[in-house]
Amino acid sequence: MTPLGPVAPGWQATVLAFADSPAGRRLQDFLAARHAAGARIYPPEPLRALRLTPPERVCAVILGQDPYHGPGQAEGLAFSVAPGVRPPPSLRNIFKELQRDLGLAPPVSGSLRAWAERGVLLLNTTLTVEEGQAGCHARQGWEALTDALIAQVAGAASPCAYLLWGAHAQAKAPLIERTAQAHGRQALVLQANHPSPLSALRPPVPFVGCGHFGRAQRWLAERGGALDWRLAESA
Repeated sequence: MTPLGPVAPGWQATVLAFADSPAGRRLQDFLAARHAAGARIYPPEPLRALRLTPPERVCAVILGQDPYHGPGQAEGLAFSVAPGVRPPPSLRNIFKELQRDLGLAPPVSGSLRAWAERGVLLLNTTLTVEEGQAGCHARQGWEALTDALIAQVAGAASPCAYLLWGAHAQAKAPLIERTAQAHGRQALVLQANHPSPLSALRPPVPFVGCGHFGRAQRWLAERGGALDWRLAESA
């Protein structure tokens, strides 16, 4: 257990180092103050991705921006929603591209937990949000932790595919490429627009049609890795 929640053993050193840093202590003070003020903060388990996906199992990383800010939506995994919750538009576009690219039928649930358990790290750059206020916990310290986590993966996981959708995720490309190169790791960095309806079909790289799922799967297979994008299909 860390001060920010439970994580798999391989993440503990990075999370504990952050929690004990000035940025980590400021974040914990901020979260405590917001809770004390009665703010509704989502998700209930911000580090769930780190509990479900140990670093030694990571074969792919999907980066999001911050959690969904509607009641009951966020479940601590980027782009994923709790079972029984209707998939938001961005997630529906992800399922649309999954079907177009790999022929996989839309799943029963909007939960991406199955991916997390197979080694897909579903990480947002900011890990908490308040109800109805997208982005309100940005620049409060989470980014220092998520940068450290991304660097940990890039320095150790090989081969590993990185699916960077939207400007916030694409900003991490230099960190990934620099760290992977320094440690001699094999990294595939794929970039496209965010799957939001505002950008999914627009240039420069529309999300719908980007083919990232198939490209990552083939690239890993060529290097002895495996990536299974299947989810429980609808009837």
